[in-house]
Amino acid sequence: MPSLGRPDGLWEPGDRQRLLCGTHHDPHAVLGAHPGPGGVVVRALRPYARGVTVLVDGRPSRLDDDGDGFFSGLLPFGLSGPAMPDYTLLVSYEDGESEIEDPYRFLPALGELDLHLIREGRHEELWKALGAQPMTHQGVTGTRFTVWAPNAQGVRVAGDFTCWDGTAHPMRSLGAAGVWELFVPGVGEGERYKFEVVGRDGGRVMKADPMARRTEVPPATASVVTASHYEWGDEEWLARRNGSAVHEEPFSVYEVHLPSWRPGLTFRQLADELPAYVADLGFTHVQLMPVAEHPFGPSWGYQVTSYYAPTARLGSPDDFRYLVDALHRAGVGVLLDWVPAHFPKDDWALARFDGTSLYEPGDSRRAEHPDWGTYEFDLGRTEVRNFLVANAVYWCEEFHLDGLRVDAVASMLYLDYSRDSGQWTPNVFGGREDLDAVAFLQEMNATVYRRVPGVMTIAEESTAWDGVTRPTDSGGLGFGLKWNMGWMHDSLGYVCHEPVHRKYHHHEMTFSMVYAYSENYVLPISHDEVVHGKRSLVSKMPGDWWQQRANHRAYLGFMWAHPGKQLLFMGQEFAQGAEWSEAEGPHWWLLDTEYAAEPDHRGVRDLVRDLNTVYRRTPALWERDTDPAGFRWVAGDAAEDNVFAFLRHDAQGAPLLAVSNFSPVVRHDYRLDVPGSVPAWQEVLNTDAARYGGSDILNSGTLKPRSSGLLLTLPPLATVWLAPSSKVRGKNTSQFPTTKAVT
Repeated sequence: MPSLGRPDGLWEPGDRQRLLCGTHHDPHAVLGAHPGPGGVVVRALRPYARGVTVLVDGRPSRLDDDGDGFFSGLLPFGLSGPAMPDYTLLVSYEDGESEIEDPYRFLPALGELDLHLIREGRHEELWKALGAQPMTHQGVTGTRFTVWAPNAQGVRVAGDFTCWDGTAHPMRSLGAAGVWELFVPGVGEGERYKFEVVGRDGGRVMKADPMARRTEVPPATASVVTASHYEWGDEEWLARRNGSAVHEEPFSVYEVHLPSWRPGLTFRQLADELPAYVADLGFTHVQLMPVAEHPFGPSWGYQVTSYYAPTARLGSPDDFRYLVDALHRAGVGVLLDWVPAHFPKDDWALARFDGTSLYEPGDSRRAEHPDWGTYEFDLGRTEVRNFLVANAVYWCEEFHLDGLRVDAVASMLYLDYSRDSGQWTPNVFGGREDLDAVAFLQEMNATVYRRVPGVMTIAEESTAWDGVTRPTDSGGLGFGLKWNMGWMHDSLGYVCHEPVHRKYHHHEMTFSMVYAYSENYVLPISHDEVVHGKRSLVSKMPGDWWQQRANHRAYLGFMWAHPGKQLLFMGQEFAQGAEWSEAEGPHWWLLDTEYAAEPDHRGVRDLVRDLNTVYRRTPALWERDTDPAGFRWVAGDAAEDNVFAFLRHDAQGAPLLAVSNFSPVVRHDYRLDVPGSVPAWQEVLNTDAARYGGSDILNSGTLKPRSSGLLLTLPPLATVWLAPSSKVRGKNTSQFPTTKAVT
């Protein structure tokens, strides 16, 4: 085997040391094959190798050992031909040798358009440009690694394929975009990796890929090369969804924490149980608490370290796709909790990623979130905003999600959120509004709605910010829906009081109608209301166990009839008495027939099923949720009686009458002034029915108003729904089922 001659001028000053230290911005200019005097100079960096041989058309030529893992030689034109040769390297170690493609003979695998869009902060498919992308490049299969680290002195790839030593795999800087790139032949799916980043100060840290689409199972922190091979089966669902307008559609949501809904189940195992359960109860959607990878389980997913990777605790990204597909095929939409407000400080993740404050603001007063011990995103930086906007698009497009519930919007909108005087700086107009956050939320919403027809975005916004659900072209934030935190707070405050005191808090149940049409609202009884000493929903209620369940049922009946969409957290659909615990999940054993022969917990679940059944069949309850003409008080001032009665109307004017009696006494011949255009009414749902665990005080048959009004029997601690009698209207009774008809 011939030995190549040592090329002259092997190094520019400092090249050798910078490569060894991992601070070289252009290793491809030194390593690989380059024209030289009289031939082609081939250089390789292979630490721990005993020798390196160049193979051209199967002909070997040994490189000289230059020390410190460097090997080089001059390949004469007689061996290589007039052009740069295609070659491989035969690398020998103490335990054997292997033939490899040289990463440094390949052109950049990222195009100029990608780099331009990244610089502009407008790359809406950022996950296809950055991260680890298995591909075929210049006829060779491998993985392209790219990462944004504009302030790094150098970046190297390390992983299983390098024995976690990045010395042999320095990446090249692609210029002003701040992106580093390396195509590594032979690396494919399943390989673990990280980026070894050298900061401006010379500090060296191993970082997980911010764009990783798969990770190790925590507490391990490496990123994993992946590609999707999933074949979707939800075409019919997507076709129906794309023509819908959520504020004019039935929308009732079951909120789920996947790791604890059935503890121990994976995404695919959950797909065998969750869709059937949710569909049976009649919910239109599930809302999943965050599934993006997070190192600390008790954070419930709200401290995200890998924004593009579903948690490996429950399976692979394709396993998550399988779950979403199964829900769609069961007729259930899927919403995902999304957390762009903050991220944890773990030193292997986003925090000070390239040795500087990159994803977080440089001002320490602005960078740290005072409530959660986390960092906030620097939303004034175009690349950071692009990272998050593309992430919202990614979840909707790659996983067919039907919407995003955006967490902690209020904490993003205000510069002084949880900050005292002197801890924040006003905006350019002297105000407390975070203008960068406003611009980001508007861009995110506009981009998602433009790219993914039929999806929705939902804001958890706890203040009176004007225009949360107003379109962006009218100056609003552009969300489709907003959680009605005021209704939740006030209504729970009311029902927590003993009935004898409720008359003094009557306004807490009626005040919501003052602002009910200022936004497009969701009425949320979420996980936040049943943890940390707040007690479960049924345990908030006063009285003995019967009264607590009765209050619980009456409240749900009031909630489902109130203008706005509904959301209920898991376990509350069957009146679990204990607070939710992520370690235990719902207490399913409460539904066992052997334990609960009487319809206490099972009865409440049956009620939720019937609430959803009647709700979905009755356009009056959802078609005009955002139209004031769809609501009218019948009895809004009956504080002494603890009674609330109102009418809901659909687009054609057909009414539904909802009456709630939050006192523990039966009210006979209770008079209500109802429209004279309805000659007769019939009860379609009664939360006091025996099958729900109630006292079975019902309004049977056809109820005709008299000159003095409609006389009803109001059960104790119960909500009753009535619709125009189908017998009078000449319609099939199945359209307006009676309480017993929906069994």
